[in-house]
Amino acid sequence: MSSTADAFMLFGTREVEEPPIRLKAGKLTADLSEGNLRTITYDGVEVLRAVSYLVRDRDWGTYAPRIADLVIDQTDDAFSVSYTAHCHGPQATELAIAVRISAGASAPLTFEAQAISTSGFETNRCGFCILHPIVGVAGAPVTVEHADGKRLDTWFPDLIEPWQPFQNMRAITHTVMPGVVARCGMEGDVFEMEDQRNWSDASYKTYVRPLALPWPYQIPADETVTQRIILDIEDTRAKPPSVPADLEPRPILLTPGERRGGMPAIGLLVTPEEADAVLEAKATLSDIGPQELLFHFDPAAGHGADTFKRFAEVARLHAGRSTLEIALPCKRSLDAETLEIAIWMRDAGFKPDAIIISPSVDRQSTPPGSKWPECPPLEDVYAAAKAAFPDIRLGGGMLSYFTELNRKRVPSAPLAFISHCTNPIVHTADDLSVMQTLEALPFITRSVRSIYGDKPYRIGPSTIPMRQNPYGSRTMDNPHGARIPMANSDPRHNGIFAEAFAIGYVIKVLDAGLECLTLSALTGPFGLFAGQDEPVSQGGRRPLFKAVRALAALAGCEWLECDSSNASQVLAFVAKAKEGPVLHVVNITSTEKQVDIGSFRRSDKLMGGVLALSPYEVLSVALAD
Repeated sequence: MSSTADAFMLFGTREVEEPPIRLKAGKLTADLSEGNLRTITYDGVEVLRAVSYLVRDRDWGTYAPRIADLVIDQTDDAFSVSYTAHCHGPQATELAIAVRISAGASAPLTFEAQAISTSGFETNRCGFCILHPIVGVAGAPVTVEHADGKRLDTWFPDLIEPWQPFQNMRAITHTVMPGVVARCGMEGDVFEMEDQRNWSDASYKTYVRPLALPWPYQIPADETVTQRIILDIEDTRAKPPSVPADLEPRPILLTPGERRGGMPAIGLLVTPEEADAVLEAKATLSDIGPQELLFHFDPAAGHGADTFKRFAEVARLHAGRSTLEIALPCKRSLDAETLEIAIWMRDAGFKPDAIIISPSVDRQSTPPGSKWPECPPLEDVYAAAKAAFPDIRLGGGMLSYFTELNRKRVPSAPLAFISHCTNPIVHTADDLSVMQTLEALPFITRSVRSIYGDKPYRIGPSTIPMRQNPYGSRTMDNPHGARIPMANSDPRHNGIFAEAFAIGYVIKVLDAGLECLTLSALTGPFGLFAGQDEPVSQGGRRPLFKAVRALAALAGCEWLECDSSNASQVLAFVAKAKEGPVLHVVNITSTEKQVDIGSFRRSDKLMGGVLALSPYEVLSVALAD
C-alpha cells in the first residue's frame, strides 16, 4: 500500500493492516500476524490455514489482546517466537497468555500457550483454533486420532456438515501432496472440529472445549491453563532434481470454461428505517434498475401498520418485483399474527409479489448441545401464511445464515423458493479472511442444492457488515471503523474492497442458478451511498454502487465460465450483454496482479494480452462475438 490515502479508498479506513512476518524453517513457511500463525505452507502448498490462540467473550466476540515482550529469532533453517498476550475483560478482569512458537528444518512446528488470570476470567472459549483449508481438501481422506487413542480413517466432509464431523480429538492427519503427510497433534484439552463453511469461512475449524459444555465459563484465578499444538510433516518423496528458480512470476492465466447459465436477478434491501431515504433517492433507484426490492418487517422491532404505507410508496416507484420478509413473533395465534399483517398490507395498498416468512426465534442459532427454543412447527407457520396471503408467492428458509438453515432444515413442500443469507465477518475480520470466504460459497450453494434439489433459490441480503447476530445478544458497534468480527458497520463496505467482494461473490454463486441475489440496501449503513468522511466515487456513491448497477443490468443474460490459474487471487466470467460479450475480471488481493487474457479475442479483433490489475480492481473487457 503506497499511502494511507490509498488505503482509505480501498478499505474505507486509513488504518492499514500490519503486514505479517514471514517465518521459515526448511521447506516450511508461516506468516506471524498479531501473535498467531497464518498460511502455513510446506514446499509452497498450504498445510494449515491458521493456528491461533483465541479468547472469546460471552457474545462470541473475539478479544484483541495486547502483545508485549515479543521476541523473534530467525536463523537459516529454524525460527522461534515468544511473547505475552494480555486480555482485559469486564469488571477489571485480566488474562495473560505466555506463548512460545518454534520450528526447525528437522523439527516439528510447536505452538505452546500458558494462560493465567489473577482475577478469574469469563469466556465462551479460550484456547487453540486450527484451520484446515477447503480447496483441494474437502472430500479428501483424513485420519482422526481420538482422545482414547482410537484411530478413525475417514474423509473431510464434502457437503457441509451441520454439526461437528469429528469430536474427542487429539490429532488429525492428512495428505498435503503425494508423498507429504501432515499430522497436527493437540495437547492440553479435548478438541473437536466444526465445518466452518456453514458460516462461509473457508476452513474446517478444530477448536478446544466442546460446544456441548456450558458457556460462558470461568477460568479460575491463579490456575494455569496449558495447551500445545505440534505439527509434524513427513516427506517421503525422492529428492527432486534442481530446477532454476523462476525469477519472474508468470501472469495469472484466464481461459474459457465449459459451464454456462443465466445471471441472477439483483435485489436491494429496504428497511422501515430507510424507507423515507429510499423515497428521496427515487431517481437513483431507477438508475440502478434492480429486479427486486426486499422489504424487511419485524414487529418485535416496532414495525407496524404505518410501515406498510411507506413500503407502498416505495413499491410504486419500482418497476420490478417486490418481496416482503417477515420475522413472525409467534407470541399469539399464528392465524391472528399473519392475518393482522395481511390487513395492514391491504389497508396500505401494499401487495408484494412474494413473502419470505420465518419465526423470529429462528434467527437465533442453536449450537450443538443447546436446547432448541420454543417455536411452533414450521408447517403450521407456512399454513397460516398461505391462509393470510393466499395469492402471494410464499418462500421460506432462514432470515439469518446458511448455518441455521443447515441445522434446522425447513419443510420445502409448501414453499415456492428457499432463501438464506451469509456474512463474512462472523469469526474473523481481517482482509484476507473476508476475501477467502468467497471460496466457501460454492460449497454452500451445492449443499443447499443437495437438500432442496432444483427448488428456486435466493441468497441475501448478504453484506460485509453484520445485519444480525444469531450467536450472541447483539451485533458489535464499531464507532472507530475498525476491522472487527460481528460488527454492524464495516469500513470496507465504503471502499473499493466491497466492489471487488461483490463481483467475486457473484462469480462464486453463478453455478447455483440463483433466482435472486441481494448484496446491499439502497441507503443506510448497508447501502450504496457514502456518509461523511467515507471514500466516494461520483455523486456520493460508494464504489459498491457501480458493481450493483452493473450486475442489475446483466440480470437474465447468459454467463460463461472462466477458469483462473490462481482463483485465490483473480476471478472472472463472461456475460453475453446486449452490446456483446464482456469479460469481467476482478483482483481479490491487496497487490497488483498481471493477468493473461490471451485466450480471448477482444472486440477490437486483437487477441487480449496481459492486463495489470491494481489491488481489488474490477475490469471489464469487450470481446468479439
